[in-house]
Amino acid sequence: MAAIMIQGCGSDVGKSLLVAGLCRLFANRGLTVRPFKPQNMSNNAAVTPDGGEIGRSTALQAVACRTPPTVDMNPVLLKPQSDLGSQLIVRGRRQGVMQASAHGRDKRELLQIAVESFRRLQQESELVIVEGAGSPAETNLRTHDIANMGFAHAADVPVVLVGDIDRGHVIASLVGAHAVLDEADRARIHGFIINKFRGDASLFDDGLRTIESRTGWSRLGVVPWLHQAGALPAEDAMQLDQPGVAPVVAARDRIRIVIPRLPHIANFDDFDPLRAEPQVELMFIPPGQPLPLDATLIILPGSKATIADLEFFRSQGWDIDLLAHTRRGGRVLGICAGYQMLGNVVLDPERIEGHDSARGLGLLDITTTMTGNKQLRAITGTDRVTGSAVSGYEMHLGFSTGPATARPFIRFDNGATDGALSPDTRILGCHIHGLFHSPAFRSAFLARLGAQSNEEDYAYRVEQSLDGIAATLASALDLEALARIARLSRQDV
Repeated sequence: MAAIMIQGCGSDVGKSLLVAGLCRLFANRGLTVRPFKPQNMSNNAAVTPDGGEIGRSTALQAVACRTPPTVDMNPVLLKPQSDLGSQLIVRGRRQGVMQASAHGRDKRELLQIAVESFRRLQQESELVIVEGAGSPAETNLRTHDIANMGFAHAADVPVVLVGDIDRGHVIASLVGAHAVLDEADRARIHGFIINKFRGDASLFDDGLRTIESRTGWSRLGVVPWLHQAGALPAEDAMQLDQPGVAPVVAARDRIRIVIPRLPHIANFDDFDPLRAEPQVELMFIPPGQPLPLDATLIILPGSKATIADLEFFRSQGWDIDLLAHTRRGGRVLGICAGYQMLGNVVLDPERIEGHDSARGLGLLDITTTMTGNKQLRAITGTDRVTGSAVSGYEMHLGFSTGPATARPFIRFDNGATDGALSPDTRILGCHIHGLFHSPAFRSAFLARLGAQSNEEDYAYRVEQSLDGIAATLASALDLEALARIARLSRQDV
């Protein structure tokens, strides 16, 4: 059955975006396509319709395939919650914590689970496009690898290797990977792609010939810088510093929304629709900088480590900045962990995050208690401040109670509620991710801040971007060669 695996010479070389583009390209040609990533490490996750969670990038690739995401598409997900450990998600469910020291242990069981998930996807599709993680040239990780060559061999999937020319030394990256891989791993690679090229691609013809002669791998194309990617959710927090895609509007006509860059920030694609609003200046504030005095709204985002990031927030003096902001009449929104931080205290009796408790920021009269039961579900409801319909998802540990919850922020369609409001509604929070993806809510919320929304349907914008990326790849890549590698029949191209 047809399958191909896209691996890279390193992290952030564009594997996720290329897989998404290829998924949409072949789906547009009438094939039933499925994305797959055996193991991912990211705090940006999505909830599947069956109540599991997978990496956000794989969920986007499912959108590109025009199919709902499933836990089989990303059977192993590691969510870093400290320098020494990550929450382990297997087939969409939390399985405890994997310590960094355990990453080198034999992962045969997890590899078997990954292969089983992959086989199920093969049974329901004509083509599976697999994404690797990091680089197969990290030979120190090869023995217990399940993310790159370990999986490719176990599932008998041919590999294409991607090099990022934008960061430089792309010839050395590809030739160096060939040099350090063992013979079996080299043979698994059938071709290479140069990604993120700016300018006239013919200027790199000599470079392509050098790579071919040194490796014996076939050139499959040079992909230009994909500007459409700015409209798609980012997977890694390192991408938060890239500029937004909103049109330039005079500063006096914009409001400023500020988000502190917490070390374990999670699900920050919550705010992507705000980036595209012409009257919004969205700023992620890095450590070492104060929260701006002229912020209209400060958002405390989701986090994979609520207590640790709460302590970090204080260490930066951001708690003082936040209090000064509220005294000036500024508005504050907490999402998920950010909502929990706004309360009086966060209790962790089971030491899930390794702490007994932490004092909250005291802006909402709530108490949060961490438990091992993780809430994972899609929701629909109403925002009780503006009356707008909302949709989104829950993905959190713990529950919050207290007097402020008698003024809930969100009322679900089933009658349940979530979140809390201050009496003047200037401080509010909830556990719900994805609120700003609802155009009606976003428009009404921004109106309260003094900004007019463009009321763009963000989902439609994503669809347009995926189609644009697919069209670019169709002209940049040797599709017949890719089809041969994937074992597709000629008529499928």
